[in-house]
Amino acid sequence: MSTEDVLHDASTLASYNVLLQVMFRVLTFLLNAFTLRFVSKELIGVVNVRLPLGVLWAVLLVCVWLWFLEVPDAQSVPYYSPAVVLFALGGVQELLAEPLWVLAQAHMFVRLKVVSESLAMIAKCSITVVLVVFARDWGLYIFAAAHCVYTGFLVICYAAYFVRFLGSKEAYMKGFPLQSVRELLPGKTFGEPLIDWTLARLTWSFFKQSFLKQILTEGERYVMTFLNVLSFGDQGVYDIVNNLGSMVARFVFLPIEESFYIFFAKVLERGRDVRSQKQDEMAIAAEVLECLLKLVLVIGLIITVFGYGYSYLALDIYGGSLLSSGTGPSLLRCYSSYVLLLAVNGITECFVFAAMSQKQVDKYNLIMLGLSVSFLLLSYVLTWWAGGVGFILANCLNMGLRILHSVVFIHHYFKSSQWKPLRGLVPSPLLILALGVSAVVTALSEFAFCCSHGWLFRLIHVAVGGVCLCFVLVTVYVTETQLVHFVQTQLLPRYRKKHH
Repeated sequence: MSTEDVLHDASTLASYNVLLQVMFRVLTFLLNAFTLRFVSKELIGVVNVRLPLGVLWAVLLVCVWLWFLEVPDAQSVPYYSPAVVLFALGGVQELLAEPLWVLAQAHMFVRLKVVSESLAMIAKCSITVVLVVFARDWGLYIFAAAHCVYTGFLVICYAAYFVRFLGSKEAYMKGFPLQSVRELLPGKTFGEPLIDWTLARLTWSFFKQSFLKQILTEGERYVMTFLNVLSFGDQGVYDIVNNLGSMVARFVFLPIEESFYIFFAKVLERGRDVRSQKQDEMAIAAEVLECLLKLVLVIGLIITVFGYGYSYLALDIYGGSLLSSGTGPSLLRCYSSYVLLLAVNGITECFVFAAMSQKQVDKYNLIMLGLSVSFLLLSYVLTWWAGGVGFILANCLNMGLRILHSVVFIHHYFKSSQWKPLRGLVPSPLLILALGVSAVVTALSEFAFCCSHGWLFRLIHVAVGGVCLCFVLVTVYVTETQLVHFVQTQLLPRYRKKHH
């Protein structure tokens, strides 16, 4: 497969992943807005923060959650114990689908991912709505059952597809490496050693990296759980704000990161420097990296600027005074700035992980270990000092250090070549000016029109933001021509040339 074909497939996967994530987030956005009217914030806090179960440790963590940690009051959070077991069961179910998901990602089975995850999400939302309306007294059973339905649908869809696909004429024409379902199961290949130790060591390195990355990305939840730095109600508000603030990161940045990691992994030869790579493929990879950095930087800056002036309004519309009073708006404003760091880190690490050798991955694991320990300590100290905002500040510091490491790696990687993809992290002066003007105007608009003067003034505030956003987008279109061309030709399906 040529580099252009790999780029085309990665772009297709990214486009459909973005559309899929948009649909997911709209559904969950509406679902959360609906359930907030029926359940307490303490129950939401337990569902989203108290149960970050890792499926590999399901049994152990069930024991920890039931016997070693504080059990919520049965009146405000009913059926806690059986719900913990159901969440663990859902995690094990999802683990069953994971190998098939990885196989589908590696071979860019776009429709399979879209259909299976769409059906699973629709089923989950439907079950949640029905149970919240007609069986509200079930408490945590509602969310646990919905989660099990979601993971069950994923397993069924992926398994049914591969049972039909393997051994078919379509698989043969595509040159698919597996011929039967039996080959998906663990077994010894004739003439090959039982364990490929080179692959095993690389897998172990990535496992350690994933474990540490889990601490870095979800560590605040464990701090909340084991150290009780926030009440259940505050945990619920924090998690709602966290989910709302990360919507763009999840439905735009994450699909792009996943899809283009596949592109970089296929184009780059792991562990070789830039001069040892195929130069025509290296040129395409460098251009793609620069455009991706510029894309996520622009989106992140827009979110940061407009997030400040519209956080209070968004939370008031979404959850009423439950969210807009207290620390909710401050949390969302801080999170808007954190999204910018999330965006840049996702793409830089995407390239770095595809280019690193096993030795470099092991070295990075040590760095991740240090970051994990410092992050957990910072989370505790800053939360004791600033409440929920402390968690976001700790995440910002952690993400900044990870970006610094990745930028240094990319700089050294391309130092001896003519390509400078890190230029993607430098926006045009006119764009910076447009964003600065928009930040001032929207902040003044919030002070003047939002949000205690009725819906007319709220609409005026929204209109001011709309005008400023259009001004910024026009500036992007005029000044960032390379980025605009990349989006039109690679990320928007209607502009993409068809390859057969």
